[in-house]
Amino acid sequence: MYQLTKPDNTVEILEKAISRFSQRPYLGTKNKKLKQYDWITYSDFGKRVDNVRSGLSQMGIVKDDAVGIICNNSTEWALCFYATNGLGARYVPMYESELVQVWKYIINDAKVKILFISKKEIYEKIKDTISSISTLQKVIILEGEGPDTLSELEKKGASQKVKSTYPEHSAISILIYTSGTTGDPKGVLLSHGNVTNNAHTAISKFNYMNENEVTLSILPWAHVFGLGELVIMCHLGASIGLAESATTIGEDLGLVKPTFLVAVPRVFNKVYDGLWTKMNEEGGLARKLFVMGVESGKKKRELAALGKSDFMTNLKFKIADAIVFKKIREKLGGRLVGSMTGSAAMNVEISRFFWDMGIPLYDAYGLTETSPGATMNCPTSYKLGSIGSAMDQCKIVIDKSVVEPGAKDGEIVIYGPNVMQGYYNKPEATAAVMTADGGFRTGDRGRLDEEGFLFITGRIKEQFKLENGKYVFPVAIEEDIKLNRFVENAIIYGEGREFNICMVVPDFINLEKWDKKNHPPKEGSAEKIEMNPEFIAKEREAMIKRDDVKSFLVDEITNSLKGKYGAYEIPKKFIFISEPFTVDNGMLTQTMKLKRRVVFDKYKDQIAASYTR
Repeated sequence: MYQLTKPDNTVEILEKAISRFSQRPYLGTKNKKLKQYDWITYSDFGKRVDNVRSGLSQMGIVKDDAVGIICNNSTEWALCFYATNGLGARYVPMYESELVQVWKYIINDAKVKILFISKKEIYEKIKDTISSISTLQKVIILEGEGPDTLSELEKKGASQKVKSTYPEHSAISILIYTSGTTGDPKGVLLSHGNVTNNAHTAISKFNYMNENEVTLSILPWAHVFGLGELVIMCHLGASIGLAESATTIGEDLGLVKPTFLVAVPRVFNKVYDGLWTKMNEEGGLARKLFVMGVESGKKKRELAALGKSDFMTNLKFKIADAIVFKKIREKLGGRLVGSMTGSAAMNVEISRFFWDMGIPLYDAYGLTETSPGATMNCPTSYKLGSIGSAMDQCKIVIDKSVVEPGAKDGEIVIYGPNVMQGYYNKPEATAAVMTADGGFRTGDRGRLDEEGFLFITGRIKEQFKLENGKYVFPVAIEEDIKLNRFVENAIIYGEGREFNICMVVPDFINLEKWDKKNHPPKEGSAEKIEMNPEFIAKEREAMIKRDDVKSFLVDEITNSLKGKYGAYEIPKKFIFISEPFTVDNGMLTQTMKLKRRVVFDKYKDQIAASYTR
């Protein structure tokens, strides 16, 4: 039905890269002591893949078997992925920061035969839970030496080599479990053709890319958006430095000096917010130059759209660029020429800021079920505010039959070689999202403009009606609220109610700075210094109960929404929460999406009280 570009499997992509770029660096790991990155070449990486593949073969892994892994991004993660695929087997990745019952469910559901675990601490947490899973034959620890370690497996593999086989494009490469906001995780079956077609298409959109590209891996490979980066860079013969953690990204950017980033909007939102916070705190000339740069960049762009130019505007921008923007680019590594963002639509004003500064952000769209890309902005075809036009051989259909009559948007349905093979062991769930002619129902609302660019307007299941019959799309409001530097997270509630309310987790770092500035300690009083987590939690809980703090936060949020949303959409009441929404407490999925039902259930009493007259 679809014409797939060769190579159409991950194994051949790797082997061709090894042949063409043998001495080029592929993966870099941070050396914390030396503050530098240590790199493995394609050639050395390929030799280790051969050994792991041979070791797995000796342990009885064959076509269609499931090999699981609990591990963050690492060289070992990639070794096991390519080695597993080289035997025609399927890879089942899991996150390190996951609930034990979720690990157990995935290992059991996927019928994992061999399980790789990153470290002994995780094995100790899970060993009793998985001991009853009959299909699990062996656990291998990735760190250390000795029996049942990756090191030992590689030694066994080196003693008796087993050649790789090129799987058919229809064979399953990876089984990714989506940490859904409701119910058990669903295993998404992605074939070699799904994964490689997406890589080929992305490269064709960014046709200037070559083996000299360097990225900093921020997104987990256990999520298909991150996996796409791993495969794309391999096909190019390019290099990937692995971020140490979310908290060290600033330092890691300076060490890796990426030319391109694959990220989520939150990364750039934080950078943008941090810049304004710093400039507002410093004030003086630095802030004036920054504001001059932002304003002149905006005017320069608007004039260019009209085919015009202005000497003073250009001069102001040139000065600000040389003194301020250049330093910002250096903080991002100094070589960044662009970024692909996904998971949520980028705020247009923030996107324009980075474009003006010389770092274009290209919004893309897709889901785990579409491997992941379906639409994409790129250097030769982009429209800010959109999530791009359809990728090669992909077709986007807007189904208006499932939304309210007269709507200009509808459910986004995707057709193409990127569409999954189905949900593993869940035929009914598969049938519920697949159309009779092979389209995937995304559950997202959107519209196509006259040029074929797609715009997200909401989420089918997350939209709701107020008591007055008006529709509310909470995600858009929540994203705008979270752009405020005093807000860490927010969730809107109001289905069938008279008005919306909003539950807010403040950004306590910025809120505490505001409090200290507006309520400085009295002269002679000792300032509280206490790092005990329980003490901090109590202090923060007390802070959000204060009327002045609540009033300040309400004004900050509502003022930012006025003029952009209707009065009926803006929350009328607020619930302030000191406990953050996290994966560990079950409020977020691994991809940082809110588990609405879990949040609403936990705070149901406070929600009910908000509607009590």
